[in-house]
Amino acid sequence: MLLVAASPTLDHHDVGPHHPERPARVQAALKGIDAAGLGDAVVTLEPRRATQEELALVHPVSYLEALHAFCEAGGGAIDPDTMASPGSWDTALLAAGAALEVVDALARGEGDVAFVAARPPGHHALAAEPMGFCLLNNVAVAAASLAARGERVLVVDWDVHHGNGTQAIFWDDPRVLYVSTHQWPLYPGTGRVAETGGPQAPGLTVNIPLPPRATGNVLLQALDEVVAPVVDRFAPTWVLVSAGYDAHRSDPMAGLHLTAGDFADLARRVKGFAPGPSRLALILEGGYDLDALRLSVGASLAAVLDVEFRPEHASSGGPGEEAVEVARRAHLEGESAPTS
Repeated sequence: MLLVAASPTLDHHDVGPHHPERPARVQAALKGIDAAGLGDAVVTLEPRRATQEELALVHPVSYLEALHAFCEAGGGAIDPDTMASPGSWDTALLAAGAALEVVDALARGEGDVAFVAARPPGHHALAAEPMGFCLLNNVAVAAASLAARGERVLVVDWDVHHGNGTQAIFWDDPRVLYVSTHQWPLYPGTGRVAETGGPQAPGLTVNIPLPPRATGNVLLQALDEVVAPVVDRFAPTWVLVSAGYDAHRSDPMAGLHLTAGDFADLARRVKGFAPGPSRLALILEGGYDLDALRLSVGASLAAVLDVEFRPEHASSGGPGEEAVEVARRAHLEGESAPTS
């Protein structure tokens, strides 16, 4: 069964009529589930609002209070990309709460896999700073909640942009392995191969920066040759996906050349990292071409349910194999380096 948490009728995060991070993205993602013919497998969950105590595992209370007050005062532009409105605080609470709700439901054995279709996205949000369309770091809140229960959490971020916020939050946390495939160079300018984790978590940050026009076969190679050995050593008990779909070739925000078929293959590979059913959740991040988002969400969720839905062929032939080899060598060297 597929657990789906979404609350489009409660979305009051108004960023203006021309902003790419718009409410229609959630509707497109939900239409992808229908396009893949997954309706009979869906169990709908009602998102709840994350509590201050839950958010404080990631975000300082002072930040939460300041963001809440900013929204209540009318909001406005936080930076050139990131906006907030009077309704943004409640919508952000629901997005983070949706991520918490799905992991709780999975832990109770109520489904096999889960998907959160909510906005705003989260992986750029730092502990005490919103940025990159993001206010609260949804995947980090869910991961921190699981880690607090003694779980070992793998976060796979296949958004085209590096999840600098998630990386920073778990930089020195041995309970969380953070993996990111992303275009380089690109916003936000982080995510180099050499960024591999803090002294308490060496090697538990894995970055695979890829050149423009990289295709799906390169990302699969990265998962197989770079990520899989690290995952095997880490032995996660949960897998969370920062499921951004802006690496699709039609997306206006970047320049990777993935297809919906590639997202199906990525999802199937990442499912293999989970220790079993009821331990995998995909949480929506980017994806700004609505049709590409619809097809890619449908393909990835179908894949983790072992349903055939490949509206586009997988891509291959693009650059990036050298970048994967650089990342592979970096983590081999880190594995063999002496420890104190």
